Amino acid sequence: MEVRDLHAWPSGAEEAEAIQDRLRPMLELDVPGPARPRTVAGLDVSYAGDGGGTGTRLAAAVVVLDGTSLEVLEESVAVGTAAFPYVPGLFAFRELPTLVNALRELKTVPDLLVCDGFGVAHPRRFGLACHLGVLTGLPTIGVGKTAFVGAYEPPGRRRGDASPLTDGGEIVGRVLRTRDGVKPVFVSVGHRTDLDTACRNVLGLTPEYRLPETTRRADRLSRDALAR
Repeated sequence: MEVRDLHAWPSGAEEAEAIQDRLRPMLELDVPGPARPRTVAGLDVSYAGDGGGTGTRLAAAVVVLDGTSLEVLEESVAVGTAAFPYVPGLFAFRELPTLVNALRELKTVPDLLVCDGFGVAHPRRFGLACHLGVLTGLPTIGVGKTAFVGAYEPPGRRRGDASPLTDGGEIVGRVLRTRDGVKPVFVSVGHRTDLDTACRNVLGLTPEYRLPETTRRADRLSRDALAR
């Protein structure tokens, strides 16, 4: 599949922030997203050791699922090294070069990308899901295990209960309960979808577990690649 080359990979934080600021106006937010995606791709990255510092070995995995049955249709994995230091808010630059390599090997063009991370729920409103959305042009959402920015009230305890995630008076995402009585996930829009549709898709991807099947299977694939 096609991934656009919109910038060189930065060497420092100031350059990386400038790239985020330059690409942010390209986002298409609050537009109707894919209500019934035929194919959904999950993306995840695993690190060797503690994952800190540059030069750390990593594996980026993309798993494409049937949007209805959640059966695996295609897998792609790339192994590389982290070429950017760990800086909060700039984590995407550690993972994107290898993720892009994995995406370019896909024969399928997914209807929706689901990232283990954040979209606009980010200090500069440009997290990994936003960046991937702009590079691929595809509808993209982020599903985080914890909140990166923002404040929220805990949602109800039943599956499907949700509460707004707000930052600076702006709704940047939604805290969504995917299993009764289990910790919620943090959903935010990346590109070319709206928050209501994003949450409906996340519920469709979590028939048994807290995390989407896209994330679970991409995580397993990336860990297996590192182990090999």
